[in-house]
Amino acid sequence: MTEQTTPQAEDHSGEYSHRQIVTILSGLMLGMFLGALDQTIVSTSIRTIADDLNGLSVQAWVTTAYLITATITTPIYGKLGDLYGRKKLFMFAISVFVIGSALCSFADSMYELAAARAFQGLGAGGLFTLVLAIIGDIVSPRERARYTGYFMAMFGTSSVLGPLIGGFFAGADTILGISGWRWVFLVNVPIGIAALAVVYRTLHVHHTRAVGIRIDWWGAAALVVGLVPLLTVAEQGREWGWDSPRSVTAYVVGAIGLVAFYLAERAMGDAALIPLRIFRIRAAAVTIVASVIVGVAMFGGIMLLPLYLQIVHGASPTESGLLMLPMVAGLMFGSISSGQIISRTGHIRWFPVAGSAVMSIGLFLLTLTGADTPLWKLSLAMLVLGLGLGNCMQPLLLIIQSSVSPREIGVATSSATFFRQIGGTMGVAVFLSVLFSTVGGNIADAIQEESQTPAWQQAVAAGHGPSPDLIAQVQDDSSVIDRMDPVIAHPFKVGFAESMDHVFLLAACVGVVGFLILLLLMPPVELRATSAAAAARAEDAPPEPVEPPV
Repeated sequence: MTEQTTPQAEDHSGEYSHRQIVTILSGLMLGMFLGALDQTIVSTSIRTIADDLNGLSVQAWVTTAYLITATITTPIYGKLGDLYGRKKLFMFAISVFVIGSALCSFADSMYELAAARAFQGLGAGGLFTLVLAIIGDIVSPRERARYTGYFMAMFGTSSVLGPLIGGFFAGADTILGISGWRWVFLVNVPIGIAALAVVYRTLHVHHTRAVGIRIDWWGAAALVVGLVPLLTVAEQGREWGWDSPRSVTAYVVGAIGLVAFYLAERAMGDAALIPLRIFRIRAAAVTIVASVIVGVAMFGGIMLLPLYLQIVHGASPTESGLLMLPMVAGLMFGSISSGQIISRTGHIRWFPVAGSAVMSIGLFLLTLTGADTPLWKLSLAMLVLGLGLGNCMQPLLLIIQSSVSPREIGVATSSATFFRQIGGTMGVAVFLSVLFSTVGGNIADAIQEESQTPAWQQAVAAGHGPSPDLIAQVQDDSSVIDRMDPVIAHPFKVGFAESMDHVFLLAACVGVVGFLILLLLMPPVELRATSAAAAARAEDAPPEPVEPPV
C-alpha cells in the first residue's frame, strides 16, 4: 500500500497550536450547532406541524425517517473520513442537511415531510461524528478537556434557543408570507451557508490518504437491510402490535441483514465499515456495550421528561424546554469538570463508572415524582441526571479513541455514536410501550380512588364528569387534560405520573447494569498523549538510523 500526503501536511508534525485549534473549532461548532438546534426546534414544533398538515396520527414517521438515515450513515461517514479526509466530507454533510431542510419547508403532507426528513438525516449522520473525529485528529485526549467547554456551551445554547425559536415559529401564523412552522426548517439554510463558509476558511486539517483501500459497499448495503426494518419496528411496533405479521416480517428481514453484515465485515477485514477486531480490544468492546446501555437510559429516560412537564405540570412546549435547563447545567458542569481533571491527571477509568452510578441515582430520584411534586424537586433530580451523563459521554468517547490505532479515530468515534443511537432507539421504543400499556389502568385506578372525594362528586354534579371513552381519548390527545376541570384532570395526571415512574425505574435499572459492566470489566486505559494526526505521522516516519558500533 502506498500513501501520499496532502500539500498542507508537508513538513507538519501533526500538532496544532492553541490558536489553530480554536480557529478550527469555530467551524466545527457552527456545523454541530446546526444539527443540535434542529433537533430541539423540530421536537418543540412537531405537533403544530402535524396539525397543519392533517397528519397527527402519522407524525412518528417524520421522526423515524430522520432517525433511520442518520443512524445508518453514522458509521459510513466515520469510515470514509478515515480513508479520504474529513473536511470535504463534513462540507458535504452540511450541504445535504441544508438541502434537506429546504425540502422540508416545501412539504404539503406528512409523508412528503417524512421523505424530506429522511434526506436531511443523510447529512445529519455526519455532523456529530465528523466533528468528534476531527477533534480526535487535532487534540490529544488529555488536552481535549481544555476545549470541552466550547462544545458544552454550544449544546447549552441550542437547548435554550431551540424551544424558544421553535415555539415562536410554531405559534406564528405567517412570517414574511410563509407559514410560521416552515421557518423551523428554513432557519437552517442561512446557518448552514454560514457554516459552510466558516468551515471552508478555517478547517485546515492534515490528512494522509491511504491508496488501495477497498470500500465496504456490501457491508453498507447489509447494514441498511438490517437496520431499516428493525428501527422502523422499534418506532412503529407499539402501533402495529409487537407480534403482528408486519412486525414479525421486520424482525426476520432485519435479522437476515445483520447476519449478512457480520459476514461482510468478516470478509472485508481491515477495510470493513466497523472492523470486527475492534471488539477484540477489551476497552473498546466494553465502551461500545456501555454506549448502548447509556443510550437506552439517556434517550429513553430524557425523552419522557418533556412529556411529564407538559402533561402533568401543564407546561407549554417552550416552557418544558426551559424547565429542562437544570439537566443541561448538570451535563455541562459534569463534562467540563471531569474533562479538566482528566487533562491534569490522565486518569479516566473511574469517571464513566461514577457517571453511570450518578445517572442511575438521578433516574431513581425521578421515580419519586408524582402529579403533585413541586418543580424544585424535579429540577434537583434532573440536575443529578445531567451530572451523571456529563461524566459518562465524553470519557467513554476518549477511551475508545485512545484504544484504537490513530488512523481509525473516525471508525472508533462513529462506532460509539452509532451504538449509542441504537441504544437510544431501543430505549424510546421499549419505554413508550411501557408507558402507554400501563397508563390506562393507572388512570382508571386513580379515578376510582378520587371518585370517593367530595370535590370529585361536586364536579360531577356540576356536569364536569369524564365521559366513558375519555381515558382512551386522552392517550391519543393529551391536550384534552388541559381543558378539563382541575379536579377531574387530577387523576389523569396521577395516572400518567405513575406510568412515567415505572419507565424511570426501568431506565434506572438499565443504568445499574451499565455501572456494573463498567466497574467490573473496564480495564485501565492510558490516554494518548499526542493527537491522532501526530501519532499517525509518527508511525509513518522512517526509523532513525542506527549508528554502527565503533
